[in-house]
Formats: sequence, structure tokens, C-alpha cells
Amino acid sequence: MRTPRVAVIIVSYNALPILQKCLPTVVRTTWPNLEIVFADNNSTDGSSEWIAGQFPGIRIIRHPENWLFSRGNNEAIREVTADYIVLLNNDVAVPEYWLRPLVSFAERNPSFAALQPKILQFSQRDHFEYAGACGGYLDRLGYPLARGRIFDHTEQDAGQYDMPVRIDWASGAAMLLRRSALDSIGLLDETFGLHMEEIDLCWRLRRSGHEIGVVPESEVYHIGGATLPRENERKLYYNIRNSLLMLYKNLPPGHFSAVLLLRIILDHSVALAWLLGGKWRRTRAVIRGYVDANRKRSNYSQPTEATALPSYRGLILLEYLLMGRRRFSDLPDKRLSLNHVTAPPDSTS
Repeated sequence: MRTPRVAVIIVSYNALPILQKCLPTVVRTTWPNLEIVFADNNSTDGSSEWIAGQFPGIRIIRHPENWLFSRGNNEAIREVTADYIVLLNNDVAVPEYWLRPLVSFAERNPSFAALQPKILQFSQRDHFEYAGACGGYLDRLGYPLARGRIFDHTEQDAGQYDMPVRIDWASGAAMLLRRSALDSIGLLDETFGLHMEEIDLCWRLRRSGHEIGVVPESEVYHIGGATLPRENERKLYYNIRNSLLMLYKNLPPGHFSAVLLLRIILDHSVALAWLLGGKWRRTRAVIRGYVDANRKRSNYSQPTEATALPSYRGLILLEYLLMGRRRFSDLPDKRLSLNHVTAPPDSTS
């Protein structure tokens, strides 16, 4: 039986200490048909030179400038030949067998185009990590949440989310993608640059009839904040701008207008509270995000029908702030429209 070829792509910019901590674990991955690709966004800290000396089997692609996450990955994807592409952050460490459950699940379930492992904190490995935790969803207004993480609250992993499930989005920190699906719908949106690009990609995959899932049998360990800390105003700007662009791209005009009205009210209420609390830079980031999203909307066309809508039909920001719902298990089941995955037994291991 043919073993699928997998290409693991790691985009990095001036992150040598992190690479020295995490990359050796990736090299120890036990998959017989594997290529590891290091996509260097024009680092000046000797990252590529260190890798070439320590791990000559890793393929190095040197970009002429810092193309950020979206283009940095896209250019590398275009240069590799593989059945599956794995996007892996440079600050993710992995156990040896992390890849096998993902590929095995994908082989048994051809309707799934994107999968993520369980993502745990690097330094506290019994807690979920912010970037994707155990599988992501969107609420009615496009706010992301995940099994094991709602906004800044992350849960302890006690096996409560160990069932594979269909999700809205898989985390770009560690995401397996079916190459044939990418060939049919396209790659990451390079306008996004950083943040939300993987959620947009997953939404486009779902709109084209593919499914997204999480396979908790596989787990990885994410340091987090290696590119931008969560409280960084630039990160907030990208999240606001790209969230609005994502909604515009994936919702029909009437639906988008209704969502946008509520988003304006909620986002600017929070921005006002930040302003009154002296956090004016965060307020400015929200305003800039709205202004730039409006300017860039003309680059996109909108769908005519509402398909693959966000699966969590509640309003997570209000539930979090007003009802104190901090854990995914606190959310009403009736508001979640996706079900557990039932997959055929694994015959490949």
C-alpha cells in the first residue's frame, strides 16, 4: 500500500532560539514519506545557516523578504509536491508519532480537507493552548472560539475533548491540508498577511463542500506569541481587519450587513471601554482595522447564497462577558450545529 507523501512547511523570521528548541522534535517525526521544508522569510539571525549545518536533510527555501505567514507559506506550498501539506509554526514542538493519526484519519475520511491535532501549551502540557486548542468554531458574528479556549481563558486538558469532531476551522499553528483541495479552491489569502487567514481558508473549504476536523489522538506543544504577543496592538489590528474581510468574503450581502451592524456595536463598545480605561492604542487598533477593512473590501466579491455558516449560533462575546461562560463545555449544546465524527476503523497503523 502506497504511503502518502507529506510536506511539513515551517515559515520563520529571525527566530533562531525558538527553532533550536522546537525543530529537533520535528526532525524526529516518524513518517516514512516525509519532507520538512524551512521557508525563511529573509531572516538575518543565521537561521538557515544553522539548519543547513545541523539538519542537512531539511529543504530550505529562502524568500527575498519577510512575506509574513500567508505568502511565506503559499510560496513554499507552490514549490513542493505532496499529498498532504502541513503548516507548522516555528514555535511548535511535536512527539515522534504526532503525524500518523492525522494522515491516517485523512486517508480514511476523504471528505476532510483540513485537520488539526490537539494543541497544548509548551510549558504547561496539561492545558490547552490559545491558538486553536482542540478545534475551532465561529459564532454568529464571526468571533472565533475553540474547544478548550474561549477568548483568553484556556482550560486544563482532562480528556474532555478527546473525541474527533467536525469543526469550523483548524489552527494554522499545526494544520494538515489535503493538497487536492487546495488545488481546487486556492491557497491562503495573502492580503491577510497575519492572523485569521487559516480560518478564512477553512471557511472557503467548507463552502466548497469539504469538511474540517480535529484529531485529538495527535497532540503538539505550542509556545505561542512568537510572532506577536496576544496583547499586541498590531495583532489586534490584524484580527479586527481580517475578521471583517473574512465575513465579507464568505457571507452574502444581506447576511453580511446584518452581522456587520452587530459587530460595529460590540467592537466599538469594547473599544470605548478601552479608551476610558486609558488603553487608547487598542482603541486605535480597532478603528484602523475597520477603516482598512472597508478600503480593501473592493478587492473581493461576495457569494450569492449563505452556505457553510458559522456553527455556533450564539453570541460568544456577550456570553463570555455577561454570563461568565469561560469553558467550551459551558455553552448550550443546542447552539452548536456540528456533530462528532464517525470514522471507519484505522487499517493503516
